[in-house]
Parts: sequence; C-alpha cells; structure tokens
Amino acid sequence: MRWCISIAAVLAAGMLAGAAGAAAPGQPPALADREGPPSVDIELIIAADVSYSMDTDELTVQREGYAEAIVSREFLQALKGGPNGKIALTYFEWSAFGDQRVIIPWRVIDGPETADAVASEIMQAPIRRGSRTSISGAILFGTPLFDEDPSRGFRRVIDISGDGPNNNGPPVTPVRDQALAKGIVINGLPIMIKEPSHSMMDIDNLDWYYEDCVIGGPGSFVVAIKDRERFKEAIRTKLVLEVAGRDPEHKVVPAAVKEPRINCQIGEKLWEDRWGR
Repeated sequence: MRWCISIAAVLAAGMLAGAAGAAAPGQPPALADREGPPSVDIELIIAADVSYSMDTDELTVQREGYAEAIVSREFLQALKGGPNGKIALTYFEWSAFGDQRVIIPWRVIDGPETADAVASEIMQAPIRRGSRTSISGAILFGTPLFDEDPSRGFRRVIDISGDGPNNNGPPVTPVRDQALAKGIVINGLPIMIKEPSHSMMDIDNLDWYYEDCVIGGPGSFVVAIKDRERFKEAIRTKLVLEVAGRDPEHKVVPAAVKEPRINCQIGEKLWEDRWGR
C-alpha cells in the first residue's frame, strides 16, 4: 500500500484542470470568492501533532520542515502550475481532544513573497507541547475551519502529521468518515523515526494505521517519515503532492470499504490497558 514518487514526476504530471473566475463587479471580495468560481486551487489545512510523545527536536524539525517546504523551489513551481496559481492555507497544532491552537489563520499563498510571510509566521510562534493524542479531535476542529476561509478552492484537504494513534476523544474512523462525507480529503504524515515504545503509547506500523484508519477521500495518501535526516524532505514532498493535486500511483482504500490491517482503536486500548480509563 505504500508508494514513492519523485517531486519532478509530480510537477511533470500537471495540475487539476480548471479555470479561475473573476469576482463580479461591486461584490465584496470575500463574498465573490465564496460564491463564484474557485479563487484558489486548494484549501489546505496543516494539522501538526505537538503531543508529549514528540520530543523537542522533532517539534522543531517539524516546524522547520513546513516552513522550508512552503518557500521551496519545488513547492513554488507546483503553485504556479495550478489554474489559479495560488492556494489558501491555515496551520494549527493539536494534542488532546479540545487542545488545538491556530498558529496561522487562513492565508493566500500566490508566490515567493506570501510564501515567505507564512513561513516566517510559522517559525516565530513559540513551540509548545500538550498531553494525549486526539487525531479525531484534530479532524473535528479542522473541518469547520473551511467555513471560515474567505477563498474557495477546487479541493479541501486536511494534512495530519503525528507520531502515534488516537488515544483520546471519539474513535477516529467515524469522525474521519464524517469529514469525507463533506467532500474533504484527509492525508497523513506518520512520523516513525523512533523505535516504538509502548510506554509512550507507540505502535508498530503506524503508517498502516494512518492508511487504514485516518486518511480518506479521492487521491488520499500517506507519506511516512522513517528517517530523521529525511524529515524535511518528506514534508516537502507531501506538500508538493497536495498542491499539484496528483493521485498516488497505488490507491489507498479507506477502512470504511475494506478490512483494516490494524485495530483502529489500538491507541484507546493501549491507554486503557495502562491507565484503566
């Protein structure tokens, strides 16, 4: 179920077809964007895990990875290839259910200057950590953020990075399926650079868990990070894929339509076995 693709191949594949429309005269820009043709190519939510299982070095590299990816040549080339040549992006950090914090409200990125501004905002925010891991909470928090975006895109995507399974809040698969029913695509960036430690609620094959229990929607995919030295490269590859709108070569079938290879409530079970609640 895993797949690999070069950034060059992504760019060569082209972008999602479509044409941008101008706002009608006299309409407020925000209203025109929401009611007219798509004004951006993708509405992208980046949801980054800041739970205590992420050490401070991982948190720093994760932040740097997203900031550097947004200003990278590959990302900007993919951006220019779209029908509108711009995207809307928001970035929030999450841990437990109910513990989410927006770091970057909705911003339109349409070239190097706006990309630099967003990257600077990401890096300037203080790094924090939180308890527990609620992927379901991140999806529930992220879904209504699309309604706050004054832009409208051809696609709506939530990009979730994390280093462990859901162990807090509602089970992840029903929440995932609710988001998919709204036309939202969920992609995953499982972080697997440390040996799993059950004392930290880690699991083997976290990439399987993300593939079978977390992601979904047309063209959804997982890019697993298994090497600390390639952490930033993996983030860049994932963002380029999302902006380019390319479907992965090997489709990942959501858990809703196939038997998952891993228990989608394994995180909750590990927590209950250890703490009894």
